[in-house]
Amino acid sequence: MARTSRSVLPGFGPALGLTMAYLGLIVLIPLSTLFFKTAALGWSGFWATVGTPRALASYRLTFGASLLSALINALFGLLVAWVLARYRFPGRKVIDGLVDLPFALPTAVAGIALTSIYAEHGWIGRLLAPLRVKIAFTPLGVIVALTFIGLPFVVRTVQPVLLDLEVEVEEAAGSLGAGRLQTFRRVILPALAPAVVTGFALAFARALGEYGSVIFISGNMPMRTEITSLLIMTKLEQFDYAGATAIAVFMLVVSFALLLVINLTQWWRVRWGLLR
Repeated sequence: MARTSRSVLPGFGPALGLTMAYLGLIVLIPLSTLFFKTAALGWSGFWATVGTPRALASYRLTFGASLLSALINALFGLLVAWVLARYRFPGRKVIDGLVDLPFALPTAVAGIALTSIYAEHGWIGRLLAPLRVKIAFTPLGVIVALTFIGLPFVVRTVQPVLLDLEVEVEEAAGSLGAGRLQTFRRVILPALAPAVVTGFALAFARALGEYGSVIFISGNMPMRTEITSLLIMTKLEQFDYAGATAIAVFMLVVSFALLLVINLTQWWRVRWGLLR
């Protein structure tokens, strides 16, 4: 008779039950109310609400800016994590602490600070004005804000992997004749790729739902710099609850689909690498 392995620590049943109850209370029930509220519109009303020109413009800006900011953070977040993990220099701990600042800083404060810096008469905006580069109150400002709030997700995901990566492996590759670029591409990057993809997904997901830091620097101009979160808030202020939940459900479904594709791609990459 086959014996089933048992965990050293008992309590799987109660732990699973509490976990499912907690997730249902915190996640599933609030999200399900969105679908129930949206169902009052019907399919025709739903598509009429989520397909307006103003809503489509907000989708383009929200998803486009979120994707660009996540890609920027994936590149420079890897660079920041590399510097913090591999080098020792004066002020390293200060810089390491500054990386977490977007986590602790209220988003409204971040938005005001970014707007004051990148506005036409701000510290950086004043330098860019002669070059006819305008950041505040443009879609570029939205990308800047989303990049600011998303950077810690990549750094804190990649940094522990870099710290656990043994330097001896790189030295062995070098002793076998591999150059620096080849060592990075064939040895280091495959080990970091899952963490980078995870950080990218987290930064992307965080950017999709960002509100506070964006509304100040974007200018909130419909059809130009209005993000979807602001459009939802506008409909709530107009007491159009069904319209607000319809757009929220659309964003939820599309965001979940995109994150599912990202995670499946990462899973396929890891599995393909193991089978090679």
